[in-house]
Amino acid sequence: MTEQMIKDELKCAMKEGNKVKVSVLRMLISELNNKKIADGVKELKDVEVIGVMQKHAKQHKESIEKFMLGGRDDLVAQETKELEAIEGYLPEPISVEELTRIVADTITTMGASSMKDMGAVMKGVQTAVDGRADGKMISQMVKDSLT
Repeated sequence: MTEQMIKDELKCAMKEGNKVKVSVLRMLISELNNKKIADGVKELKDVEVIGVMQKHAKQHKESIEKFMLGGRDDLVAQETKELEAIEGYLPEPISVEELTRIVADTITTMGASSMKDMGAVMKGVQTAVDGRADGKMISQMVKDSLT
């Protein structure tokens, strides 16, 4: 997903009158612009765009949990709609089996044997999964495999 695709989707959502999508896409565009400024670049790579979208989705998931604990069903419903809109643009998540295979292949290729190699293995796995897996899940699998 590129920045231009998000901008095009925003135009379509505005024409459709889909307020939830418009709100979500405007927030994403704002966050992408902030990231470009922070990184000092004119254009983000697709992986970086997906990373911003995943961060935004994670924030919505956390908000849903907190609102559920607080008994705010109205806000849970709103956050759920926004999360569904974001997830519609994210790439299909990688399966646990495929991620396990990628972790094992990366460890074998790099010749990693201890926790000292974790950073390099993490970087290799994250490059291979191309933003389709959660960092925590990758980290846990790498730790389990290296210990």
